[in-house]
Amino acid sequence: MIPLRRLAVILSLLAICQVSAEEKPLVTTRHSAGGAGFKIEPLLPPASNDAATGATFALVDGKRDPNSGSLDVLHDGKVPASDDDPAANFFLAGGTKSARLTVDLGRSIAVQSVATCSWHGGVRGPQHYQLYAADGTKEFNPAPAAGTDPAACGWQLLATVDTRPAGPGQHIVSISAPAPLGQFRHLLFDLKPSSDRDVFGQTFFSEIDIVDAAGPPLQRLQAPERILKAYPSPDHKYKFMVDATAAPDLAEWAEQKLIPVVHEWYPKIIALLPSDGYTAPVEVMLQFKDDMKGVPAYAAGNQVSLNAAWFRRELEREARGSVVHELVHVVQGYGRARLTNARPARPPGWIVEGIPDYIRWFLYEPQTRGADLTARNIERAKYDDSYRISANFLDWVHTAHPGKDLIRQLNTACREGKYSPDLWKEWTGQTLEELAPAWKKARTEQPPRQP
Repeated sequence: MIPLRRLAVILSLLAICQVSAEEKPLVTTRHSAGGAGFKIEPLLPPASNDAATGATFALVDGKRDPNSGSLDVLHDGKVPASDDDPAANFFLAGGTKSARLTVDLGRSIAVQSVATCSWHGGVRGPQHYQLYAADGTKEFNPAPAAGTDPAACGWQLLATVDTRPAGPGQHIVSISAPAPLGQFRHLLFDLKPSSDRDVFGQTFFSEIDIVDAAGPPLQRLQAPERILKAYPSPDHKYKFMVDATAAPDLAEWAEQKLIPVVHEWYPKIIALLPSDGYTAPVEVMLQFKDDMKGVPAYAAGNQVSLNAAWFRRELEREARGSVVHELVHVVQGYGRARLTNARPARPPGWIVEGIPDYIRWFLYEPQTRGADLTARNIERAKYDDSYRISANFLDWVHTAHPGKDLIRQLNTACREGKYSPDLWKEWTGQTLEELAPAWKKARTEQPPRQP
């Protein structure tokens, strides 16, 4: 028979163990195809005044991808505008097997919960990591590199997260408990790839929230009302979507001024750049954004992103022409070469940008003379200077060799991954090195436009 005093001690220990089990952090994950605001019931969207806002984030081990946003995007109280918005996310360089991200809250707080948000339309959506925490006192290593067990140098493992089975889209992970997770100053995210089969399988982390149990009421992000409208082409072959959620004031301009240009010029661009077996996208998304900094516009696949602030300044000048340029990128379809050619040649950047600027400045708006050589730039101009200068070179070659359809041939070679500088000799009887001085001589003999 067990003495009553000993039995009481055993029951007390069992009770303590039960409470400990109940208070283990709960990892709650939610997934959706995506949408503005990162609100996936029952989890709430990120906050703009949580404890992470003023914290110090550092990458201890691993390398940031060159196209990634800075660590600041993880605690700026903002979320991406779409499922492929590199600058609004933090992600690791391709091929990274593991990395460690630390967060210093500046002081020890009662951490109530930790939440991580990610969003991508492909393998970079899911999250895979372990979360450690520390109070930062005795026998503590604030920056344990790969190969060092955090648990052996002052860190406590809080949770293991793996949302990969859910696939692409938005992922929200909440790590919480009925009571605070603990009194901590430091957090460590031991990051793993979001895909074991894709070298670019690195999570697009959008925001990290850390909630102080004694902190102020949280100000959650409010999803703006989405302003999205479809504009089928007159012949119903194509559909153009305009997302003006980030710039409601530009919705009317887009409908009245921009869409007529798009309806007219998208089919024209397709007709200018045909090739066997290729079909241009039949749907195109035009999306205004307010987080593009100095970039006026860019195209990715069939989506064209438009810098709302830049467009407001350029409505009567370059706005519509810049969209024509980006529509050419949509039609170019140079990524197709990876599917049709075992060893595709990569087209030079001056051609990638020169063809869109040729169509823009010499076909869409030649009256602006936006790609003319001027007295200021004619001496130093080079055919491969890209954009307007390369467009000028392409216009001269095209005009000097009528009947060759050089722009179409050039685009087809790039689209099929078969571009080579040797093609210029085949097409014109001259090499690029011979064409370049002839172009400069011809343009010099014409009175150059004054800048």
